[in-house]
Amino acid sequence: MKKIGILTVIASLFTSAFFAQQFEMSAEIRPRFENKHGYKTLLLSNAEGSNFVSQRTRLNLHFNSEKLAIGLSYQNVRVWGDVSTLSANDNAFALHEAWAETRISDHFSVRLGRQEIVYDDSRIFGNLGWAQQARSHDALLAKFTWNNNKLDIGLALNADNQSEIATLYSNVAGYKAFQYAWYHTNINNVNLSLLAVNNGVEFLNTHLEKEVNYSQTLGGRLTTKRGGFNVDGAAYIQTGKLNGNTVSASYFAGNISYKTSEKITLGVGAEYLSGKDMNATSTTIKSFAPLYGTNHKFNGWMDYFYVGNHKNSVGMIDINATFAYKKGKFSAKVIPHLFSAAADVYDGTTKMDSNLGTEIDVNLGYTISSNSSVNIGYSKLFATNAMEVLKGGDKDENNSWAWVMFTFKPTLFSSK
Repeated sequence: MKKIGILTVIASLFTSAFFAQQFEMSAEIRPRFENKHGYKTLLLSNAEGSNFVSQRTRLNLHFNSEKLAIGLSYQNVRVWGDVSTLSANDNAFALHEAWAETRISDHFSVRLGRQEIVYDDSRIFGNLGWAQQARSHDALLAKFTWNNNKLDIGLALNADNQSEIATLYSNVAGYKAFQYAWYHTNINNVNLSLLAVNNGVEFLNTHLEKEVNYSQTLGGRLTTKRGGFNVDGAAYIQTGKLNGNTVSASYFAGNISYKTSEKITLGVGAEYLSGKDMNATSTTIKSFAPLYGTNHKFNGWMDYFYVGNHKNSVGMIDINATFAYKKGKFSAKVIPHLFSAAADVYDGTTKMDSNLGTEIDVNLGYTISSNSSVNIGYSKLFATNAMEVLKGGDKDENNSWAWVMFTFKPTLFSSK
């Protein structure tokens, strides 16, 4: 009840201002059923998998005036049944966003607070929207715009509390601090983005003293449209140090798609993330880390790679294709992936074939109304012996994942 009271007060404050300014209140309710049967890792022999329903519920408040904008997003994330039907308390509430942005001039503004950070294709910075809890950062963001150019400079500094006692940062956010610059421009129908990130992670060194190491991610992305073709390419390198070890990693990706008609789009793509041989003795970190990206979007929807896993591993080569169909309110997409290790996989002293397997992802969508939709998905992984060595489990099990998700996103009030 206390949390409902807080929401009421916040909504009242925003509502009182809408007469003179722009104010919008929206909501999101997103229940999702999932059948996980070898999701993220190969199923053990004769294991049953799991069935559950999770739900994200959000209330979003946005205020906008000539010099000030404020965004609040309050959410509840739960699994159906994790709170008793007789429970008087629910601790599943969280503040997803709480930021204020002041416009200092027509070309310069500053945003501070809890906020989503999303750039380009979400490979390095993304909001991880598929996860019910999603991702947001406590950060300061300076935004510059002029002509066809944009420049964002972001800063973050994390601490556990206000205590002056020196203790090791618990690393809840995944980093102690970061600084980044993102630049975007458009030149003759070519979009260019450049990104530089200085990412600091705290650890205990060999003297059991806390220390912050900084690694750097540097690179960019190009996109262009020509006729029915869409082409994009990206390249990044990582250097610096992490946990006392030297970092030397790289990333390359390219995609091309062609709209054959108003209904059908075909595409092919490839992605390379460097890795490290399983039997390597060097302490150099050669595995590329996609930092704070929406990794569920990449390398198969069954999340075998870079979704809380596959860190400092053998890397990834993903060759994929896309068949997409859309007519009216109905859409369909089929995406097969061919996975290979970018570095050597060993079973003991035996070097394995680099082929990790094939995954096929299928998604069907239907727009019920302007603020309601339903999506159905099914993914199947055909794994190899090398994948079994990496992940454990049984490659011959029915490693699959099925889901159904309803999304309701109504605008409750708008003064626009």
